[in-house]
This record gives sequence, structure tokens and C-alpha cells, in this order.
Amino acid sequence: NPPRLTVTPLEDIPVNKIQVPAGFKVEVWAHGIPGARMMTRAANGAVFVGTRTIGRVYVVYEKDGKRVSKIVAQKLNQPNGVLMHNGSLYIAAINRVFRYDNIEANLENIPEPVEMTKDFNLPPDAHHNWKFLAYGPDKKMYFQVGSPCNVCEINPGVHGQIRRYNMDGTGMEIVARGVRNSVGFDFHPKTGELWFTDNGRDWAGETGFDDELNRVPADKIGGHFGFPYCHANGQPDPDIKVPNPCANVILPVTVLGAHTAALGMRFYTGKMYPPEYQGAILLARHGSWNKTERNGYDILRVNATPDGKDAKITPFMTGFMDKASNTYWGRPTDVMQLPDGSMLISDEEQGAIYRVSYGK
Repeated sequence: NPPRLTVTPLEDIPVNKIQVPAGFKVEVWAHGIPGARMMTRAANGAVFVGTRTIGRVYVVYEKDGKRVSKIVAQKLNQPNGVLMHNGSLYIAAINRVFRYDNIEANLENIPEPVEMTKDFNLPPDAHHNWKFLAYGPDKKMYFQVGSPCNVCEINPGVHGQIRRYNMDGTGMEIVARGVRNSVGFDFHPKTGELWFTDNGRDWAGETGFDDELNRVPADKIGGHFGFPYCHANGQPDPDIKVPNPCANVILPVTVLGAHTAALGMRFYTGKMYPPEYQGAILLARHGSWNKTERNGYDILRVNATPDGKDAKITPFMTGFMDKASNTYWGRPTDVMQLPDGSMLISDEEQGAIYRVSYGK
């Protein structure tokens, strides 16, 4: 499913097809940003947006009373990972890392970046290596180094992991191992523990294997989440066989369906939405690309206890796919909360960002 990499006119975005629970409203917050994927917000309200195939990073901001967008960087290799921190924008493009200092005060004249590639020393493999960046409660930068394959034996010191660093690239630690391809994570608002999505392997049939929502317990930093030997709720891999493949594997909080491409996720901490959303996860499923009957293409709400028990999944935002014709028009990719408690949802297919608000 190659993404559309041209501008979709506002009138051609079928936002009226999106379905949300009663009381919620969906509107197009920004458009004309082809390939829009992961998002990060500056203190002044500017939103920076990473991409993959088109190789750009955008900024969406207010100018002369209007919301406009412009290209911050381009011709990069899958600059999916973006993070704003202390007025600086960090961009991760596979193994290259850049920092744009004081960028939020210079949106009309984007500053030259500081290249930090040598500081982070990341592997150059492109397969499953586009990044997602997050700033942790421990004041460190978190991102993943995915598997360089669909399924294979990997070097556990290099691939299939989530890492954290000091903001200058020093002090690398492996937080989670056996992670195939995580493109979304967040920190629990009460415990501070890392929770993350992980995409299951392909070419194991229509129903194998489920994507996962995982939690890293505070006393299991560096723990193993199964890849490539054990998948989903404890299913051994049919091709990469070892004795007791699921022994000592940290099993998921819940599974999210096979081939659904679960990506961006955030804990909801705002006050705008109803009480059942407090502390819940809103999670984007980008949608299947190799399943006969398409699956995903939606936003889910996941409620679970802080220790990852009693997970309940509720559809939140649907309508991007027509089951009758087995076609889709949108691919939700990332979710991000605004200060007023509304949520932004990026759509890579339409090159748009939607705002979801609530009012009785």
C-alpha cells in the first residue's frame, strides 16, 4: 500500500466518513502535508511532522491568523522520528540524527541543524529501522532499533530493541529486547513505565501473528519480548526454532490483531474527554498491507490497570475503511494530545491531521 505522496485538496478529504462516539467531533486541523506520520509539539504550539517515503519533516504553525505548513527538512532517509525538547527539534532518519536549536523562534528562517549522527552511532539498516522518538520521565531520549528483516536471528546487542540515551547521545541503555518493530510508545502517567506497540511478523498466514501492546515493568528493564522466537500471547515461531522459545518472555498487555500495523499511541491525560478516557491509551492501527481481508485502519481506546491487567479494547475512530468493498481511504498513523485535551490524529494517506474534540 504505497502512500499517496501528493497534496490532497481539502475538499477531497472525506472527513464526514469518520465515525466517533456520540459527543465527539472530527475536523481537518491541517492538510497539504503528504506522507504525514509521527508528530511532536513545541511550547509555542507549532507541530512538527515526520514522514517516511517522501523524506520530509514539516512544521504546522499559526501565521497571520491562519494555520500554515512548510518543509523543515527534506531528502532524508525516512525521517519518521521527531522530538521537541527545550526549544530544539530532534530528527532521526534511520541512522542519522539532527538537532535544530531554537527552531520554534525561527520558523520563518529555519536554522542549520547540528548533526549528531556520530554521537548516537546507529546501524544503517533501513528495514524496520525508521525511528519513533520520545522524551522519558527520566529526562532521556527513547527510540527503537528494529529488526533488519521480517523474521530472522538478530544480534541482540544491535537490533530488535528499544534504547534510551542522554540527550547528547551518551549513556546508551537497552530498555527492551526482542522487539520486532515498534513505532509508538508512551510512559504511564502514574507509574512512569514504558508501554509500546510492536508489529508482529508477516508471511505466517492470514492470522499470524498479532500485533502487541506491551509494558516494560520497572523491575524488568532490558527484558525480552520474544522476537524472533516467540510471538503474541506465547506462540512459537514456525521457522526460527529454539527450545522453550517463550520461556522468560514478557507477554503483552493485549494483542491488537494480525497485520494491523499498530503504530502511534499515547495515554490520555486531558480533561476534555469523558471519565472513561482518563488514563486510557488511544492507539492508531495503520492498517494491513498483506492480508486478504483488510484489518485495522482505525483508532482504538485501550483501558488497562497500571500493572497491565484487565485490558479492554473499544473502537474510538473508524470509517477509514469500507469492509464491503475491502478498500480504504485513510491510514491513521500517530496520535498526540493538545493542551486543551483534544487529540490530533495524523493520516499518512491523505497527508492530513485531524483534531478530535468533545462536547456534550
